[in-house]
Amino acid sequence: MAITVKDLKIEFEIEGKNVVGAESVSFQINRGEILGIVGESGSGKSVSFMAIMSLLPAYAKVSGTIEIDGQIIDRGDKRTLRKIRGRKISMVFQEPSAVLNPLITVGEQIVEGIMAHRNVSKKEAKDIAIKAMEDVHIPYPERRFKQYPHELSGGLKQRVVIASAIANRPDYILADEPTTALDLTTSSQILKLLVELKEKYNIGIGLITHDLGVIAQVADRILVMYKGKVVEEADVYSLFESPKEDYTRKLLSSRLQIL
Repeated sequence: MAITVKDLKIEFEIEGKNVVGAESVSFQINRGEILGIVGESGSGKSVSFMAIMSLLPAYAKVSGTIEIDGQIIDRGDKRTLRKIRGRKISMVFQEPSAVLNPLITVGEQIVEGIMAHRNVSKKEAKDIAIKAMEDVHIPYPERRFKQYPHELSGGLKQRVVIASAIANRPDYILADEPTTALDLTTSSQILKLLVELKEKYNIGIGLITHDLGVIAQVADRILVMYKGKVVEEADVYSLFESPKEDYTRKLLSSRLQIL
């Protein structure tokens, strides 16, 4: 049971020029593990996740294969993609305020996602939403359910986004730098939450970050990307103890200098 990406290539035609976002990228996210993907901006991390979700713009050219539990995904099959998104795979973005609708209560936004993918009544959807809010440790979920995004802190908003992501019990979550907009204490809490959800529901999590300190805390395996390519892959202990590639060593060295 895994998301398997094989020979993924992503190209963009921008102002008459061909820009490669990812090239020959292959990796696997297994159920019950966190795969940390690390690399500097522009290394191909986010576009790879967007390709898995088929959320890239129309001018992007995508080749290679993406399999979910052995099934090859047809990017042109919109009906299948709608079933997969939110139910099989969910995505958590780095800025919750950009995801949440400021005009709708957070509870109703979670309910909308549930009813889009499950044949349940609105009351049942609300019960599921409240349970998801409890799962991500949102205090007083019944009260928070009725609040609008601007009434919540950044950490609570990100918990709402994660609650929405897990409400339909997906097998996989793709998290694109989910702690970037948060302070250190809140970031640590969100990371612990992801580990907890992985263990509780056997979810496979792909976690993008530029911070090796984050990866060290939560990842089981690490994928290092540079200029659109995978340069190294290893379990977390092996990578930190004996990195094989110069670029990985430079990343580790820069992290140690910051510390």
